[in-house]
Amino acid sequence: MSKPQDVLPHWDMQTVFPDLESAEFTAAFHSLMQEITDLVAMFDAHGINRVESIAVDEQLAATFEAVTNRMNEILTAVNTMRSYLYGFLTTDSRNETAQARFSELQPYFSKLDLLGTRFTAWIGSLDIEALIACSPLAADHAYVLHKARQGALHLMPPSEEALASELRLTGASSWERMFTDFTSQISVTLELDGQTQTLPLTAVQNLAFRPERDVRERAHQAVLQTLEAASVPLAAALNAIKGETLTLCRRRGWQTPLDMALFDNALDRPTLDAMMAACRDAYPHFQRYLKARAKLMGLPVLAWYDQLAPLGQSNQSYTYTDATQFVARQFASYSPQLAGLAQRAFAENWIDAEPRDGKSGGAFCMLLREDESRILLNFEPTFTGVSTLAHELGHAYHNVALAQRTPLQKYMPMTLAETASTFCQKIVENAALATAVPQDQLIILDGLLEYATRVVLGATSNFLFEQSVFEKRTQRELSAAEFCALEVEAQKETRGDAIHPDHFHPYRWAYVPHYYFATYYNFPYIFGLLFGLGLYAQYQAAPDDFRAGYDDLLSSTGLGDAADLAARFGLDIRQKAFWQASLDVLRADVDRFEQLTMVN
Repeated sequence: MSKPQDVLPHWDMQTVFPDLESAEFTAAFHSLMQEITDLVAMFDAHGINRVESIAVDEQLAATFEAVTNRMNEILTAVNTMRSYLYGFLTTDSRNETAQARFSELQPYFSKLDLLGTRFTAWIGSLDIEALIACSPLAADHAYVLHKARQGALHLMPPSEEALASELRLTGASSWERMFTDFTSQISVTLELDGQTQTLPLTAVQNLAFRPERDVRERAHQAVLQTLEAASVPLAAALNAIKGETLTLCRRRGWQTPLDMALFDNALDRPTLDAMMAACRDAYPHFQRYLKARAKLMGLPVLAWYDQLAPLGQSNQSYTYTDATQFVARQFASYSPQLAGLAQRAFAENWIDAEPRDGKSGGAFCMLLREDESRILLNFEPTFTGVSTLAHELGHAYHNVALAQRTPLQKYMPMTLAETASTFCQKIVENAALATAVPQDQLIILDGLLEYATRVVLGATSNFLFEQSVFEKRTQRELSAAEFCALEVEAQKETRGDAIHPDHFHPYRWAYVPHYYFATYYNFPYIFGLLFGLGLYAQYQAAPDDFRAGYDDLLSSTGLGDAADLAARFGLDIRQKAFWQASLDVLRADVDRFEQLTMVN
């Protein structure tokens, strides 16, 4: 556990508004609603919607520039307001004021989403090349316009898109919020340290880091029982979200939800197929890691709850303070700019690190405004906690690189959103390995392989689960028991016999937030890890050349398809060989881990 003097910070949202009841917040809140209403009127006045064909002339170019500039201004304000409210909702789901304000804004966000659809439909009606020739602003947004032109081919008639946008408020959006609020307030009762305790779900899940196997097993069983009791509303939420996705995909002319996800992630099918094929080939290497872990723990085979158990006592301290200092030092070895970002995040209280009741689980980074981010952690004093801190700070650095782009240019696929985070994580991991004694090397390698296994095997398992859910959901709704069976089936396919057949996790689907978005919030993590490893290899081969182009790459992640951006660094991601090379880096880590287990 964390040292008593090592106080875990809460983030500071007062840099935006004093509080939710302040006059400043109230004024900005109502102003934003009016600005969105005015933007609707502007769209109506200029006929921004699907039309048969429009001639591109100076007047149309002027209309485009006026509409685009106003959209960018309002999207900037919306992002800040949304992130500010998320700052309260994700750290205290019982905050009724934040819940009420967010609920009030939902119809306006829905209006804005519909305007985005109308803008896409309008762009699809234009001669894009003629517009780019007439307007410098259009030239700056060329990729955005070409992407919109493709997206326009998958839109329903305007009246149906408007209806879908309104119904989403009482459909998938409501189910997503129900899932978040419900799971953040789940409490688990178990026998712990000689007494019966009731703790938040995330706190009990963190007991997977405890060294005592009986504690881990009791915590796991208590979580399973609690999630089973909560499974009916969660199954309803998952059925509703996936059902809505299937309906809209069909009406919009997508062959499958996966096709829609690939378009949204600026990825083509050859790239996905090459990556997933390489991952399938690599299953045995990650299974070797899990089996070596079992051997080191004196077990014939791991249970699910053994995967995070500490492997002995580290000689290095990983309190939160130690973690921040270590990350800042290693970031400085790359560049003053990266180190400065970390120091700024710590000094300005960008990070909320304490696990507590009502707080969302996991970790994320969100842009707050301009080049300023906020990072949510549920910090545990292990090297995994250090690595996660570096990962999320990488996202914040990416936000700095994007700061000069417009909101329309900043929209990037999740595949490329993991680029800087994975790179920063690797900097810290390699530095820790280089200075550690063998016992600590083992622990650090275990941490990075646990993360890699969670991404390559875990996200692949999530992908397979979601494929099965979509396939079966086309016929009917699924029961909680059926979700459990599909979950275990996917876990077994990726982890094989490295996990005891009776000790998988049938209720992962009931708390993993990635499933409760529209579609396939999983394979981008695989892409991010392996693409980041490929970039790190480029950095090691030619550090100065890499630094010269890296920030430009990060700044351009909303301005091109993944394959085109990768080609800037001489990477052909449509070839299986690229992904195999990245996976070979992890295979070497598995080899090294196995060797260290023989020594210990």
